[in-house]
Formats: sequence, structure tokens, C-alpha cells
Amino acid sequence: MARDADVAVVGAGIVGLAIAWEAARAGRSVVVIDPEPGSGATFAAAGMLAPVSELHYQEEDLLGLTLASAALYPEFIAPLAAAGVASGFRPTGTLVVGADAADRQALADLRQLQLRHGRGVEPLGLRQVRGQEPMLGPQLSCASSIEQDHQVDPRILAAGLQAALAGSATGKGRDGWLLRDRAARLLHADPSDASSAVTGVGLAGGTAVRAGEVVLANGLGAAGIGGLPEGLRLPLRPVHGDILRLRVPAPLRPLLTATVRGLVRGLPVYLVPREDGTVVLGATQREDGSAEVSAGGVYQLLRDAQVLVPAVAELELGEATARARPGTPDNAPLLGRVAAGGTCVPGLILATGFFRHGVLLAPAAARICRLLMGGRGDPGWDRFRPDRFSPSLIEKSLM
Repeated sequence: MARDADVAVVGAGIVGLAIAWEAARAGRSVVVIDPEPGSGATFAAAGMLAPVSELHYQEEDLLGLTLASAALYPEFIAPLAAAGVASGFRPTGTLVVGADAADRQALADLRQLQLRHGRGVEPLGLRQVRGQEPMLGPQLSCASSIEQDHQVDPRILAAGLQAALAGSATGKGRDGWLLRDRAARLLHADPSDASSAVTGVGLAGGTAVRAGEVVLANGLGAAGIGGLPEGLRLPLRPVHGDILRLRVPAPLRPLLTATVRGLVRGLPVYLVPREDGTVVLGATQREDGSAEVSAGGVYQLLRDAQVLVPAVAELELGEATARARPGTPDNAPLLGRVAAGGTCVPGLILATGFFRHGVLLAPAAARICRLLMGGRGDPGWDRFRPDRFSPSLIEKSLM
């Protein structure tokens, strides 16, 4: 039996849930399709809302979107708080530290890049920073503070969004908004023409969802959906990362009050303190194809974290997780409608390829998708078009 909805969202990670929540708040009926909601990159993510400290060379085009999305977070989570639903948001700042002289120079170069883009980074004396965070180690070479970089717990936020969708007027009961199945193919107004309007999603279980808008927000899985417009190339690659969750014994609490991001012999490492007395330690970045936790990655994280915070050696290892993040050639998302035959394919929106920025960009992605559903767009989003790596489609759209 087919289901009907205004919007079908494929993928129940943070991005997909945020898009579904935004659409539901706009009064649209929503169905989310995912066999294991919240179990992918969202489950592993540390949840740093860090547009400034996450700024990388050759990714400056992303800064406007990441800053805008970070600014949207308080507004985005306000309805959850009003309903008594936890979001895991914490307005704690971020300390950026370096271990040796080379790390100090690398962070100084990065600070110049940040300043060129109008982002203030406050240098701190080492005595001052240890006054704020007494557990920091004695070997640090430099420190700075970024007050506008905050954090959210993605697991709590994902659970909160699911609860909000289940309780919304468009949720149709506790599980009415969610189909625990795998999306197999897009359905089209003309089944023989993959560039015709998308009218729904066919599921692996044999049923279908008919919808006026279909949003593919299922990360790496988006490229494998059947019925994509002919010529559309989605160059998504899996970038695996190892991440640890450590329990802080009561005598050491609070281990940290702010997120600490550091460079140790040129390798990045971060520690994100949670309210429940745990610390998230991450994250490696590898493209070796292995989906399992890497012993070398775990060793590297623990080794480097102890340079920044020696007491890490006294923490309890609670969890080691590895997940794949969907990367693109330019590390920017595939976000928007797809052009085919010179016009956009009606009923189809893509929201994938967020790499390490999925949690940070969720509110902006949700807002952009809502505006697109309402027939509104912005030329500023064109740099993130999902068909930008599809030369044949681009040529047709320019004809």
C-alpha cells in the first residue's frame, strides 16, 4: 500500500531530521524513510558548532553558510525547548591550543586566515588559559579563545527531533512520520523519463511513498538511489573517522569546561566535554575503506589528547566508534535542486555531502530546503548545487 505525504525525506540523520522538522513546522505532512534512524555519522559526531575554528584553507566559500547556520541554532532549537524536549545545545566556547613551536606557527597562519575573513580570535597567555582550564598540560606553546564556537550533542538532538516529529500534528501518531525501510528508487511522473517530475519513493520492502517533494538526505546512499536524473553525477566518497567517548571519574570533574581543539605535532585532536561527565575525543580522518575502528587511530587520539590534557590517561574508555562521513571533491555539500534539460527536476531536492559539517549545517540546510519547497531560491546557494559536478547537466542548463 502506498503512503501519501507532502514531503518524503530519505535519511534520518541530523540533516534529514532537521529538514523534516522544518517542513512539519511549515504545515506540511512529512514521512521520513530510514531503516536505522540516527545510526550513521550522527551517532558518532562530536557536535562542535565551530564555523571559525573549523575554517580550512580552500574551503572559504563554506564560511558564510557555516556562520549563518551556527547563528540559526538558538532559533532552530527554541521550539524543542518550548515543548520540553532536550536538544543537547551548550553555548560553551572553544579553546584552540598548540603543542610545539611548529603547531604554534601553523595556528598563527590559520588565525591570519580567520582574521582576513573578519573572524575575531583572542590570543591567550598560557598562565591565563590554565587559570580557565587547570587540567591543560604543561607542554603547550600557544592558546587562543573563540567564544562564538559552541557545541550540541547530536544524539540528544536527533532523539529530540524524532520526539518532536512524533508529537507534531503532521506526525500522525508516534510512528506515523517514520518508515523503517530503505529507499530503493525515485518514482517519476513519466516512468520512462528520469528527468521528469519526481512523484515519490519506491521502497525496498515493495511499498511506495507518494510525495510532492522528495529530499535525498541519506548521505553516501544518495548516489545509489535508482531513478536519479540521467547524467547526474554525485561524487560522494566515504571519509571514515574514529571517535572515542571517555568517562571522567568523579574526583576529576569537571575535566574541562570548554571544548579544546589542538594541534599536536601537526595532527588535529579535540576534546568536547558533556554535561553527563563524559568527554568526546576525536577524530581521525582516513580514506582506507575500512568501516571498523582503527587501533592506530585510537592510539593516536589517546596519545595526542594526553599531550593537551594529561589526565586523559586516568579516564575510563566508554566507547570507540567509527563512521563514514560523505565527502565531495570540494568538501562542500550537494544542496539544492537538480537541473536537467535546462530546467530543474520538479519534486526533487538533494541534501548530502556535508562531510564534517553535517551537524553544524543542519539548520541552514533545513531552511534552504523549506524555501526551495516554497519556490524560493538564492543565487548564493548556486555554489553548492548538487549538479555542479555533472558537466552535461550544467551545459544543458546554460543553453
